[in-house]
Amino acid sequence: MTINLAKSGIDLGIITRDAAPMLRFYVDTLGLQKEGEMPMPGGGTMHRLQAGSSTIKIVELDPAPLGEAAPGGIRGATGYRYWTLTVENLTQCVTTCEQAGYKIIVAAKEVRPGVTIALIADPDNNWVELLQSSN
Repeated sequence: MTINLAKSGIDLGIITRDAAPMLRFYVDTLGLQKEGEMPMPGGGTMHRLQAGSSTIKIVELDPAPLGEAAPGGIRGATGYRYWTLTVENLTQCVTTCEQAGYKIIVAAKEVRPGVTIALIADPDNNWVELLQSSN
């Protein structure tokens, strides 16, 4: 059996204790389009953002979860540690994030011929990789 995808993108859920700074980062700084919001069963709110054909869900639960994700980025633990947005204006994105006070984990650097990346921490210290390819 193989999976028959019905959508070319993915939906990614990010659970947060405070949606406001997360929305400032993803909507106001990175420029993702806010599609809408909806109440969560059991309490809380899901904010849906568009990134191409993918949906990024910023979820603030009420009551908030007790646990915290393991810190330390890529080498800090197993599991989902970062996710990637492929962009056409990496330098501008990094500069904008830096000027807005967000932590640049890895400054823009070429990781293989024609491929440049940068890693930025969102307000909850989730790592977002920005990738630009000239190929």
